[in-house]
Amino acid sequence: MRTLTTTEDLAQFCEMARGFPYVTIDTEFLRERTYYSKLCLIQMAVPGEDDDTAVLIDPLVEGLSLEPLYDLFRDTSVVKVFHAARQDLEIFFVEAQVFPEPLFDTQVAAMVCGFGEQVGYETLVRKIVKQGVDKSSRFTDWSRRPLTDAQQKYALADVTHLRRVYEFLAARLQESGRSHWVEEELQLLTHPDTYTVKPSQAWKRVKTRTNSPKFLSIVRELARFREGYAQSRNVPRNRVYKDDALIELASTKPGSLNDLGRSRLLLREARRGEIAEGILKAVELGKNCAPEDMPVVEKRDDKQQVNPALADLLRVLLKAKTESSGVAPKLIATASELDLLASGNRDVAALHGWRNEVFGEDALRLCEGRVALAAKGGSVRIVTL
Repeated sequence: MRTLTTTEDLAQFCEMARGFPYVTIDTEFLRERTYYSKLCLIQMAVPGEDDDTAVLIDPLVEGLSLEPLYDLFRDTSVVKVFHAARQDLEIFFVEAQVFPEPLFDTQVAAMVCGFGEQVGYETLVRKIVKQGVDKSSRFTDWSRRPLTDAQQKYALADVTHLRRVYEFLAARLQESGRSHWVEEELQLLTHPDTYTVKPSQAWKRVKTRTNSPKFLSIVRELARFREGYAQSRNVPRNRVYKDDALIELASTKPGSLNDLGRSRLLLREARRGEIAEGILKAVELGKNCAPEDMPVVEKRDDKQQVNPALADLLRVLLKAKTESSGVAPKLIATASELDLLASGNRDVAALHGWRNEVFGEDALRLCEGRVALAAKGGSVRIVTL
């Protein structure tokens, strides 16, 4: 197993990779103790049948620049293949504001090709490559050096088997004419907004039992402070204070350090110093928020507006469409999206792009009463009215 530890060696490998139609890539990282993922290892492989065409890259080595890899990412003549790429892409975007182009995600492709929802890498290797994957090193500390032989073998397997998985899925997509389906899905993965967390919007991720604008004003300021503090110091947001403590603070509205000391859920470290000062300031800002600046939760169609019979029919139609197309149901439409359709909402993903071809067009016709569903043997067919 070859490990690259110099910029020169990495540049040579990336230059060699440009002579191939694709390269497989994976990463190992840690995130338990930081806000942003700590990149600990990169694995890459070019087409081939053995491990000699694959390498490990150690980004923790002092003086190693990843710029040759980023140059390869920008080379559109080489497809960059990942499995479940979201976390990998976040690392590269945060580090260098670069996305691999063109990108191929085998997890997304597998869902389109009928392998189920969020299918794991081991499953694809077992079904396509007909081999097993030893995952015993999955939860090891990838920041410690030296890496064990087991860790290196595990890491390398994540890109060597991926070659055959990619070739199989790419061929199937080409045969079925569904390559553009995957391309549509990957547009979200390569959009900067997917990986940009704005402190001012962090409150929307906090689950509350009340939609009172006054209460949400304090929640917004507490979430804004926590997110900004966590980002600036690269610590997990829950190490600042957890959501349940945030909700408690928004309810009790502490005005002094003594008030903070009475909190049941606030971490001891958060009751003094910068965090305590930030909490008190955030609460004060939330309490004094002008009515016109208070946050408002977007109203969604509630259950009373949903036509239950139509919602059930849409579920039957979706099941029939997924059986005939072999695409995972949740990839086409979620249960909440079906309810939105049944309530008259037309701003749903199922009515756009490839989803509209597979399901949305007939779903809309069903909602408008232009078609009906009929059982024929063990299948469901669409009847034009």
